[in-house]
Amino acid sequence: MSGMDPSYGPQLARVRDVRRGSDGVLLEGVHALKHATRFGARIEVALTPDRDELARLLEDLAPDVALPAALLEVDPATWRTATVGRELPSPSLAVADRPTVTPGDVLTTPGHVVVLEQPRHLGNLGAVVRVAAAAGAGGVLVVGAADPWHPTAVRAAAGLQFALPVARCDELPPVDGRPVVALDADLHADADPDADVSHGLPVAEDAVVLFGTERGGLTAALRSRATATAAIPMQPGVSSLNLATAVAVVLYAGRLGTPAAEP
Repeated sequence: MSGMDPSYGPQLARVRDVRRGSDGVLLEGVHALKHATRFGARIEVALTPDRDELARLLEDLAPDVALPAALLEVDPATWRTATVGRELPSPSLAVADRPTVTPGDVLTTPGHVVVLEQPRHLGNLGAVVRVAAAAGAGGVLVVGAADPWHPTAVRAAAGLQFALPVARCDELPPVDGRPVVALDADLHADADPDADVSHGLPVAEDAVVLFGTERGGLTAALRSRATATAAIPMQPGVSSLNLATAVAVVLYAGRLGTPAAEP
């Protein structure tokens, strides 16, 4: 085709609206489509410049996932418009319905709950979601302005926001009936003197674990909410770990070395 097909206008408008922050989830690439579909997402719009190639990729990577019923094969001009001229890792771009998940839903889910305070990098936030999903965590809650459903975070998580409860809030709601552990490399002296302070891992399996920024750590206000404090042992002179790496260490500390369950 020599020009963009005008019949794709509604689909392109929907992609554009979601990219600009409208309700919905932008899935860029086959891995995001694969995970979102596998974990129950409803695909509203799906575009590809090469249906056969996308079918081949899904057959290789996820034979349990079928091509979306909403899939449209589009001409090159339409594809460039939909992707804003960016090179995607694979020929797939979709919009899915965004699940309704509240902070309370995340905090009452069994298993470790990861709380990120004011994460500054959406790619790192997405990497945390990916780690949490892989480790079988209960959920991820972001305290602050960063949106865990932003396209950059979804791309970094490969769409695994659909695999576990993920939400955002301005302040951490009350946490009832489970330990709240602050991960603090320095074990600050101004922490609650009555708190249980331990350098050791793992943390309790039902713990809500608080992670601050790589540079500043947790704020005093959020750290005061903790009932225990833990730290990841590091070599002298090393002041911090990448946020997603720190989350991985904490989540896997209780799993590594544990014999695999019998099939």
